[in-house]
Amino acid sequence: MRFLDSAKIWVKSGDGGDGCVSFRREKFVEFGGPDGGDGGRGGHVIVVADPDLNTLIDYRYQQHFRAERGQNGMGRQRTGRDGADVVLRVPVGTQIYADDHRTLLFDLCEPGQRVIVCRGGRGGRGNVHFKSSTNRAPRRAEPGEPGEERWIWLELKLLADAGLVGLPNAGKSTFLAAVSRARPKIADYPFTTLEPKLGTVEAGDESFVIADIPGLIEGASEGKGLGDRFLGHVERCAVLIHLVDGTQREVVRAWRTVRRELEAYDHGLARKPEILCLSKCDALDRPTVARKRRALEKAAGRPVHPISAATRQGLEPVLRAALEQVRAARAERRAAA
Repeated sequence: MRFLDSAKIWVKSGDGGDGCVSFRREKFVEFGGPDGGDGGRGGHVIVVADPDLNTLIDYRYQQHFRAERGQNGMGRQRTGRDGADVVLRVPVGTQIYADDHRTLLFDLCEPGQRVIVCRGGRGGRGNVHFKSSTNRAPRRAEPGEPGEERWIWLELKLLADAGLVGLPNAGKSTFLAAVSRARPKIADYPFTTLEPKLGTVEAGDESFVIADIPGLIEGASEGKGLGDRFLGHVERCAVLIHLVDGTQREVVRAWRTVRRELEAYDHGLARKPEILCLSKCDALDRPTVARKRRALEKAAGRPVHPISAATRQGLEPVLRAALEQVRAARAERRAAA
């Protein structure tokens, strides 16, 4: 199934049904009076977070959704039927923006969460509501209220606890495959990963989700390579695991390139906790690993974990450090809730 994380759709709720002008016609009822019923409510447009979905591909080929109109009122004080709602199912983690693509309307981050993006119009009142002591035969009823309509943006941001970042071919997919049951595509050429991948890491009685996104290159914030459009999927992460390929000559430059792109993207990514890893150490001798590790620690000002996802060397300390950050973030969310 094709991965799609952004879609623009038009939605319209149903108009309310008109009220009815009617009078009682029974035999032997001399002054029957008004008995017009109310119109039915128009259908809502509802968006539901579905945990079984992981892409917005359903909205690639259909962009217009219209709810049903409410039925008009009828005689004998019969109320019209409400219009049927339109229910749009989206993956958990979807954000709904207004037409300007800046105003956040809803954030669906819980499975089964439901929001009404367009409310159906209220049905008009029948003439039975307008009778009075001075107007015993009103010939007036209300029309139904029009429904709402708008263009909205659906933006999917995956719900992951930790995010993998780095240059292309830094070993992120191999890392994800080594620590989880995910099976991303792994090859010896850049941009093997073309869309985000998720993997669940089991750590004793606890677990957390790692997201692997396509690699960044210098100028990604300006649209080079695959750009930075996938960075939104790690905005919700508690910690970033930054992999630097130890087999390349200038590891400090590689680290700074990714950091500059994170800062250019902003949205708080550059301020998130970072676990720095020197990857592919199985292909280096010990003196080379030690030299590159010291250079990277001096530039970054934080510890560097030498790892090899292929041989599973050094992965446990990285996962423990990530789990500590995830626990802290979860505790903060519980306290806020």
